[in-house]
Amino acid sequence: MPPRIPLFQCLRVPVGQHTSVTSAHHLLPGQTTSSWSPSLSIANVYARDASTAAQRRKHRDPYAIAQAKAKKAANLSRQAVLKQERAGSLGDPIRGVETPFLRSFDTAALPADPAASSTPGRNDAAASETPAQPLNFYLDSRELDKGVKHSSWLLSPMESESKAVESTFEDYDTGRSLKEDEAKRTQEEQATAAEALQRIASLEIGSSKDRLRVNKQRCIETFGRHSTDSILPPKPPGAHPAPPMEKKERAGPDTGSSEVQVAILTAKIRTLAEFVATRGRTDRVNQRNLRLLVHRRQKLLQYVRRKERGGPRWQNLIETLGLTEGTWRGEITLGRPDMIPAVAA
Repeated sequence: MPPRIPLFQCLRVPVGQHTSVTSAHHLLPGQTTSSWSPSLSIANVYARDASTAAQRRKHRDPYAIAQAKAKKAANLSRQAVLKQERAGSLGDPIRGVETPFLRSFDTAALPADPAASSTPGRNDAAASETPAQPLNFYLDSRELDKGVKHSSWLLSPMESESKAVESTFEDYDTGRSLKEDEAKRTQEEQATAAEALQRIASLEIGSSKDRLRVNKQRCIETFGRHSTDSILPPKPPGAHPAPPMEKKERAGPDTGSSEVQVAILTAKIRTLAEFVATRGRTDRVNQRNLRLLVHRRQKLLQYVRRKERGGPRWQNLIETLGLTEGTWRGEITLGRPDMIPAVAA
């Protein structure tokens, strides 16, 4: 008798039987349809047919998923701690460390010399003397005193006028003569004129451009090689020292050395960082200018460190300006404007 082979009525699989028919083809050897679990087979089908890694990871063991999440959280927290420690060791790449010379950039006034007041053998008068503060409009104290004296001479009455004012009659209300009143009025006018000249020449009412000009002059006088060559010792010799070059006489003050340029850039960066941190939150142009200045200073610092071999000139530069390792080492990436700290009052 021939075997009886069942024939399908239709080659199309019914919609309700798609899952059972599909999963029946993937039964293990020895596994029957009666032992087949619908939920297990559906999960296996979904995990096998998942198109993305996230969908395949969804059907993993919950314990393994929780363990992976805990490991990732511990790794992220450790990375945050290490990042904070590295940032603290490198320092602020924009401001560095506060020093008296660095704080004097805000007012363009000369910083007080602590060594002068603590030096033994100096009397109180010499210790209390402060250096002449810089003035605006390219003036110095000698020219200001000359202008005050000239204004006093202009306000003083002439001899012919003083003789005409002379009188023996006294004022009935005050009991003073007209000559005394005229002298007092002249003295008050001279004091007012002197105070006006001092206020006009003061940098306190000057603009940021005026303070930057004075700061540039101070940087040239402080870090220029025409001043530091006679104070700082030479740099340490290299591994293969070359014969010394003939020193030529300097024609004028040093305005273009790398140390002077670094100091001038530091003054500009401090002013621009204060503006961006307080009033320039949306100023994209000055934010870009700040980033360019910081990177330009970084290149100059790397050059000075390599050229001077970390010698006295390099040490004097970073100690006076308060520059940390973060201002020249590695990659400097500036964050959002709200992450730039303002100058502490």
